Amino acid sequence: MSKRKSGLNVHGILLLDKRLGVSSNKALQEVRRLFNANKAGHTGSLDPLATGLLPLCFGEATKVSALMLDDNKRYQVVVQLGVMTDTGDAEGEVIKTAEVPDISNNELMHCLQQFTGEIYQVPPMYSALKHNGKKLYELAREGVSIERKARRINIFDLKLLESSLSGVEKTNQLILEVFCSKGTYIRSLAEDIGDALGSCGTVLALRRLEAGIFNIVQAKTIEQFTAMTAQELQNSLIAIDKPLLAYPSVQLSEQQTVAIKYGQSVQLDAGLIEGTVRLYNDDVFLGLGEMLLDGKIAPKRLFNMGNH
Repeated sequence: MSKRKSGLNVHGILLLDKRLGVSSNKALQEVRRLFNANKAGHTGSLDPLATGLLPLCFGEATKVSALMLDDNKRYQVVVQLGVMTDTGDAEGEVIKTAEVPDISNNELMHCLQQFTGEIYQVPPMYSALKHNGKKLYELAREGVSIERKARRINIFDLKLLESSLSGVEKTNQLILEVFCSKGTYIRSLAEDIGDALGSCGTVLALRRLEAGIFNIVQAKTIEQFTAMTAQELQNSLIAIDKPLLAYPSVQLSEQQTVAIKYGQSVQLDAGLIEGTVRLYNDDVFLGLGEMLLDGKIAPKRLFNMGNH
């Protein structure tokens, strides 16, 4: 997340279709300049090689970006078998090549089934995970390799869209659609699938199709946003509470609203179970509260967009 010393207080979520070859941060800065926004951040970076859905948060929406990191994601990936790189994708240097054996469709489907459901995955060295305060990809660039513990992830669905593992036009490529939990590394998945097929593998192309409730069909490119007027840009912003609709909503009176904003708990006979709730005063979204066992609601994360 980054702040500007002078600019506009823009609040909301924007869905960008990130283009190939730019970092998520560069893509964010390009859009932020269009809005002249004071504060902005993205929710889960995409590698420069990856394209597709990148939700951007402006102003008070940056307070929900951490929650959006937990969202499930859907990707389309092209896996190149027979090649392994140091980064796990086509941008890296080739460190291994291997023959790709003849693989029947039944063998391929059986292999993919092994990677469906709850599995353990070792994160790649080229990742933003930290070791002793330093990011792994920084260590990897220095030629240092750290042992990483396997982490539990969930691949809810793994579809084979296309394969070219046989025939005269054999290119040893797989096109897969992956619906997965947070913390899943598609590059590691490509390597693991290649290994399970008796060869090796790397990501040739990657596109994010979904992130939580948001879909790529809702997103626009930087060129489309650049062509918009200031009002059209403003109209493209999605309300901050949109990704929070899974939480129950609670209406507060004017008096309760004032109390909540001062950090006080308020009594509410809403019949809700303990947990996080969305707080509103009429149609104004105030933020998130915590429903306590004694029927009171305590402020959890409040938003200030100049209302009230």
